[in-house]
Amino acid sequence: MSFITKTKEGLVHGFFNSSRALLIGTGLLASSVAALAPVAAQAEMVLNRGNGSEPGSLDPQISEDVPSSHVLRDLYEGLVGEEPSGKIVPGEAESWKISEDGLTYTFKIRDDAKWTNGEPVTAGDFVFAWQRAVDPKTGSEYSFLLAPIKNADDITSGKMAPSELGVKAIDDKTLEVDLAGPTPYFLGLLTHSISYPVYKPAVDEFGDQWTRPEHAVTNGAFKLDEWNPQSRIVLSKNDSYWNAGNVKLDKVIYYPTESTTAELKRYRAGELDWTYEVPNDQIKWIRDNMNDEFVVSNYLGVYYYGFNMTKAPFDNAKLREAFSLAINRDILMDKIVTAGEVPAYAYVVPGMTGYDPVYVNFKDMTQKERNEKAYKLYQEAGYSKDNPVTVEIRYNTNDNHKKIAIAIASMWKSVFGAKVNLVNEEFKVFLETRKAKEKTQVFRAGWIGDYNDPNTFLELWKSDSGLNDTGFADPEFDKLMKEASTEQDSEKRMKLLQSAERIFLDANAVAPIYHYVTKHMIKPYVKGWDADGKGHVNVMDHVRSQYLYIEK
Repeated sequence: MSFITKTKEGLVHGFFNSSRALLIGTGLLASSVAALAPVAAQAEMVLNRGNGSEPGSLDPQISEDVPSSHVLRDLYEGLVGEEPSGKIVPGEAESWKISEDGLTYTFKIRDDAKWTNGEPVTAGDFVFAWQRAVDPKTGSEYSFLLAPIKNADDITSGKMAPSELGVKAIDDKTLEVDLAGPTPYFLGLLTHSISYPVYKPAVDEFGDQWTRPEHAVTNGAFKLDEWNPQSRIVLSKNDSYWNAGNVKLDKVIYYPTESTTAELKRYRAGELDWTYEVPNDQIKWIRDNMNDEFVVSNYLGVYYYGFNMTKAPFDNAKLREAFSLAINRDILMDKIVTAGEVPAYAYVVPGMTGYDPVYVNFKDMTQKERNEKAYKLYQEAGYSKDNPVTVEIRYNTNDNHKKIAIAIASMWKSVFGAKVNLVNEEFKVFLETRKAKEKTQVFRAGWIGDYNDPNTFLELWKSDSGLNDTGFADPEFDKLMKEASTEQDSEKRMKLLQSAERIFLDANAVAPIYHYVTKHMIKPYVKGWDADGKGHVNVMDHVRSQYLYIEK
């Protein structure tokens, strides 16, 4: 946190103590304080947030990484918002109605919803953004999230024009959405950035430069002041925001720091108030010395290794299964990631509402039994300790990813005698390499659910998904996912999704490794983030800066 003195009317909630100390220091009496309050000098309330890697994009319909999402949640607001607990609340829409058959949603947009340039936010802005999202020309990797909307799949596959999407502006403040089938999680997916409105005149005039600070027009609690790649992104309070009166921070500064070790040093030096995460190998030290500032919370996500199924050697199903079996997840949890992560034997995070977990078939085997089966499969795939396979693990530059890769390479060398090379890349390069499926063999990945439904994990693996970097393609899996998307009986729908996950896990396209927890260092004076009153952030790790404030 940093303070910059400026003149400002009124006191900012949560900052009274610091202001009072300043005034007492100058010798003013209490009565004088009251008299001078309207013009008292105050410091800006600034939050300095660590944000992992450099965001890939600040275009709501293009971005696909977690660091971008953190910034976009501050810059934009969709039809719905979220409380610190993650509970969905009205956002740009003040209300909505759902038809009895669950197929039509009608949203009433606030009269005081405005863009940062003062123009009103209209239903047409959402129509434009959503048609843009599903238009193949836009190149959105997240367009599949809007698949529940009528005609979305046919548009993303090029069979229909974007204008055929099941969304229309009844008038400037009324938006009607027609779905292809009942979608119980529809409001939840509207928290994702792909559903945010964008300002058409800026997109039309500035093309791919419209997200630059000098061109960006946004509608969230903050506006974009500065974006210096690999240095910082500066946001300031948006006074045009409909709920600006309840936003306490004047500025939020996001700092990309790929090295978790470097990020922790910046936090300890007072440069950061909030870290993106912490280095795993320093968790013991943190617990011993800074435990009061260490916040660990459940997280709706899975860390996994993906296998490129389109190229040798992992086009071989037996080899994929062997390499997944030989990962000793218990050792990784005990020695490498030690904040309370849970070994993963499913891809969908267990505990989702109404969904019985589906596990890999070796979950109940001992590691000794797994290793024995793994070597047998390895031999059946044509390899042995005398004829070892050479493979590459690719990961984005990060201390924690590196330590995990070193440990897994050692396991594969021990069980198979495999020759394992490690390759790290800068995040943007890494994502492009994965998508190309030309160089990758084994790659590090993680997936964070966008809403509380197993669909958010499984839809990634449809054969036409833009984020399917393994090349997994199974017609029966696609068929089950399509049937689930229109099934109105909730229990039957979950059964269809379970069958789909069974197919996916049996293919060993990925090796689930652990289910996440979030690990942040948070200064004691940062308030407003406690989701459950017990010192946890919400399970989605959606921490909107509009609720945060500084109290010293």
